[in-house]
Amino acid sequence: MKKSVWGKSLLGAAAVVLGLGLAACGNSSSDKSSDSGKKVTITFWHGMNGPYQKALNGIISDFNKSQDKYVVKGTAQGNYTALQQKIMAAAKSKKLPTIAQTTYTTVPDYVSNGFITPLDPYMLKGSDKLSQSSLDDIYPAFITSSKYEGKYYSMPFSKSTRIMYYNPTLMKKLGVDMPKSWEDLEALGPKLKAQGVMVMGFDSSFDMELEGLARQAGNPFVSKDLKANLDSKKTLKVTNMIYNMIQKGEAKTAGEDFYGDKSFTSGKTLFYFGSSAGISSMKQNAPKGFTWGTAPLPTYNGKKATELAGNDIVMFKSASTDEQKGAWAFMKYLTSKKETIKWAEATGYVPLRKSAVKDASFQAYLKKNPTSKAAVDSLSFGFQSTAFKGFTEYRNDLLDAVDNMTTKGTKPETAMADLQKKTEVILKDAK
Repeated sequence: MKKSVWGKSLLGAAAVVLGLGLAACGNSSSDKSSDSGKKVTITFWHGMNGPYQKALNGIISDFNKSQDKYVVKGTAQGNYTALQQKIMAAAKSKKLPTIAQTTYTTVPDYVSNGFITPLDPYMLKGSDKLSQSSLDDIYPAFITSSKYEGKYYSMPFSKSTRIMYYNPTLMKKLGVDMPKSWEDLEALGPKLKAQGVMVMGFDSSFDMELEGLARQAGNPFVSKDLKANLDSKKTLKVTNMIYNMIQKGEAKTAGEDFYGDKSFTSGKTLFYFGSSAGISSMKQNAPKGFTWGTAPLPTYNGKKATELAGNDIVMFKSASTDEQKGAWAFMKYLTSKKETIKWAEATGYVPLRKSAVKDASFQAYLKKNPTSKAAVDSLSFGFQSTAFKGFTEYRNDLLDAVDNMTTKGTKPETAMADLQKKTEVILKDAK
């Protein structure tokens, strides 16, 4: 099974690089102020491609035209894994960009190794700071995850929610009403299997749906005070629910396809749990005549929850003062109401601001593009995983546990107990 975003080989490579004198990356370089009449160049590495890269290039171009002090030069690194590898290599050679796209969960490791600098001097102070009303306008789950050890180290950017894709034509044919809860889905499993259709499909791993279920059960995988709850009774109950459905042939993961949209669009699964960022891809790649819609994830135990995913932007310590000022100006521009609306409409990612969602133009967009509404409606009950030093290692262990349950039939009690032990060791070092 493929790993998502960061693989173990990448972690190993990062560990090697981190041990080879990265302290130098934290040294502030001398100011590289622009010569008179020249703009300061801000280098920006990202992992966007296809329509996402096109949309980002448009925003970068608009920013560059909007002022005369800075010029942002965006460089696509192929994908997120390649981006992380290049950041590691650049740290070793002391050739880091000014800013880069990364997951907020890498921030603790980046801070520990002196990669990045806090945004507080620009974000909270000075003439270009964010006002309190502007900070309050950003959805709480996004802005709180940008903070680590009392300081802001990242700004949210490309954010998505987990949503449920459904096939209304097949639902009508099978006589199925829209499920409101996981309990409804579980009850549908045997009925649909008898008709040759699986009730639900996941991507190559169901870890994000499982973490959402654990939250709905009132039991986060890792709490804010860094306590692991991976083999608790509540976690095992929801893990067994998904595990049993897969073992019975009532649900499936994507396997080597990585994403579950192929099984969904071929009618093998009635529902598909995936990222809202996949809406653009679904629009482009769904077979001609295929009908589909989206809805927020079902409740469990009467409660709502959906994991928020995506990437933030961090600023590297090696950037000069002028470069850091320009980088902040770009981050502020990127997260403004106007630009976050533009980004959401072009990509399927969600707006970062509450005012953007309420904006009349965006509401008009949602009426014309109703499949984008479920993601926005999910923001009020979205959550993000607790970030901590060693998160990447924990994440890989989590994916291994899910993989073992999916492909090897390992019992949840065994897989999650093993994961609990490994996580406790990681958390001990993180505290």
